Amino acid sequence: MSESALQSIELDITGMTCASCANRIERKLNKLDGVSATVNYATEKAKVSFPESVSTSDLVSQVEAAGYQAQLPVPASSTSQAQAPDATLALRNRLLISAALSVPVVLIAMVPAWQFTYWQWLSLTLAAPVVVWGGWPFHRAAWQNLRHGSSTMDTLISVGTIAALGWSVYALFWGSAGMPGMTHPFEFTIKRSDGSANIYLEAAAGVTTFILAGRYFEARSKRQAGAALRALLELGAKEVTVLRESPAGVTEEKIAIEQLAVADRFVVRPGEKVAADGVIETGNSTLDVSMLTGESLPVDASAGDQIAGATINGAGRLIVRATRVGADTQLARMARLVEDAQNGKAQAQRLADRISGIFVPIVIGLSVATLGFWLGFGEGLSAAFTAAVAVLIIACPCALGLATPTALLVGTGRGAQLGILIKGPEVLESTQRVDTIVLDKTGTVTTGRMSVLEVVAADGEAESTVLRLAGSLENASEHPIAQAIAAAAKAQPGGLSAVADFQNIEGLGVLGEVAAERSDNQAAVPRRVVVGRPQLLDDQGYHTSAELSEALKRAQSAGGTAVLVGWDARARGLVVVADTIKDSSTEAISRFKALGLKPILLTGDHRHTAQAVAEQVGIDADSVIAEVLPVQKVQVVKELQTQGKTVAMVGDGVNDAAALAQANLGLAMGTGTDVAIEASDLTLVRGDLRVAADAIRLSRRTLSTIKGNLFWAFAYNVAALPLAAAGLLNPMLAGAAMALSSVFVVSNSLRLRGFKPLSR
Repeated sequence: MSESALQSIELDITGMTCASCANRIERKLNKLDGVSATVNYATEKAKVSFPESVSTSDLVSQVEAAGYQAQLPVPASSTSQAQAPDATLALRNRLLISAALSVPVVLIAMVPAWQFTYWQWLSLTLAAPVVVWGGWPFHRAAWQNLRHGSSTMDTLISVGTIAALGWSVYALFWGSAGMPGMTHPFEFTIKRSDGSANIYLEAAAGVTTFILAGRYFEARSKRQAGAALRALLELGAKEVTVLRESPAGVTEEKIAIEQLAVADRFVVRPGEKVAADGVIETGNSTLDVSMLTGESLPVDASAGDQIAGATINGAGRLIVRATRVGADTQLARMARLVEDAQNGKAQAQRLADRISGIFVPIVIGLSVATLGFWLGFGEGLSAAFTAAVAVLIIACPCALGLATPTALLVGTGRGAQLGILIKGPEVLESTQRVDTIVLDKTGTVTTGRMSVLEVVAADGEAESTVLRLAGSLENASEHPIAQAIAAAAKAQPGGLSAVADFQNIEGLGVLGEVAAERSDNQAAVPRRVVVGRPQLLDDQGYHTSAELSEALKRAQSAGGTAVLVGWDARARGLVVVADTIKDSSTEAISRFKALGLKPILLTGDHRHTAQAVAEQVGIDADSVIAEVLPVQKVQVVKELQTQGKTVAMVGDGVNDAAALAQANLGLAMGTGTDVAIEASDLTLVRGDLRVAADAIRLSRRTLSTIKGNLFWAFAYNVAALPLAAAGLLNPMLAGAAMALSSVFVVSNSLRLRGFKPLSR
């Protein structure tokens, strides 16, 4: 089936309580013919690709058949966003009440001196509501899973706490534990005893409370981890003032942002947010773009400039014509990229999900085996039961399920705040292996804008005169080099002069009559001026001195583009123009090298120009690949890969898109084209090459956090299970350790919020 026939949708999933739930829903959805689904426990979303033969109602039914609820996503402004804090609040209330009831039970059990007559009955009175009501979410989930013939980590929790409560009730009513004056010490190790005299109310209540605490902090941390995305979505303006044509003239009307349409003209006053992406029609101002790009300095904006929605207007009043609204704006596209990345799964997470999926039945079997083992060795029912319950509780691999999603949530969210958009978790794994970074020159290492670097005047001539005459003539041309010369001439005192009889000689240059400067109130005499290649001046019969010829060669060898300027049958000067190197490029190259990457400059420009740029920014001469056609860029990347290199590519143009897609890691400048951005793995919203180094640092830091989380979560289970089976862990301590492992994993992930970029 072709990819074009597939549709994609995100379902909001409710009822999940652990990573095993997500794994089960994922397997259930993937059983449908042609369906490919990824379910993320941390974001509580299912990303599903499905053919036309499958409807969304089929998907929802399949999720419900697994024992959970699913619904189509609703707009962010709807009440669904407001329900999440309420769910966290309800969990907090359940935790606080359970903790208030559990603390006396645990304290009395821990201190034999406080075990007054009939203390055990007070413990039962306090502990029973905790296990039954406080642990109800676990029991309900366990029952639903049982009805569908499966088990999850809630099954372990429910079976363990109910078993502890049930044993205690048996011992109190039918054993000797209910006798007046009964006491027993709080012990962590196995000891031969009469099982009918022991109660485990402190374990049942304590485990329930500890796991509730873990779930609450987990839920709160997940909300904190997703805060960057929610903040991103809330950046946009809520209202906009549009201009309407009426018989009385143009009037202003304030409307909701949802009503704004493409081509509408709207007003942005000082201090207001730009409502949508658009083009400035009138006005000049500065814009605060830090929320989109991470750039702290405001940028100038004037008529004709493209501006993005959610940026903040400075001092001027602007009239903007909307070009992109709603889901098409840069802000919405950024949010979509971030959310897509957060909903994906890294390879390591898929392994963790598979482990958690088969872990529960194995643990239940291990718990039964532990019970049988200790009974077989004659250690007593109480000791055997304690070890079996501890195995059930310590084994819950919640931390395994949280290891990747929470780190991914925080890492991608932090990246969005810094103007780094990570498209998916697979990108993180790519950054770890990259050893070569290929850099497009124009627009990436350089600004992509020509500027005048030098003006050389022949003996007896002034540089200002050379530049004025050349700029006045070139001002009528659309060529980038001509516009750079004209802009430099406009900036000097006196500005431009009038031009007559202008001619453009294709591929060679321009000529025409330029009004001379007035002197001593006498009429100005126009000069016949020629600006262009040496061939044009030769054709016009102009003589070029050896001095200017040598200056021309020096400029070309240095990578600049030089044009001769002549009048009165002789070359009078030289203007050198070059693509300006970005201020940040040299520093960026040194950071790539510090990250262990070999930078390679790839360009279609002349080799002299490429070598000059490489020398200035610190790229080795043997790492320059010049005079490459756009279609050959892909081949260059492929050749590097066949040499065993893992290649990252940074570019910004349409001609870079194929190479970005071919590279192991594609990084697109957000200042570039949409095609390049779509083809890349990472998008750098700012045009600062140093952000590419920050993006790789952040990606590697996030991947390192994921690996650390998985190691500690798995090591915890591997180390703790034998201890629990050996009877060396009290069930209450097992529950506390299990809850704390989840909190540790989430807290470790939250450290990514403190990632500091070096590109400030």
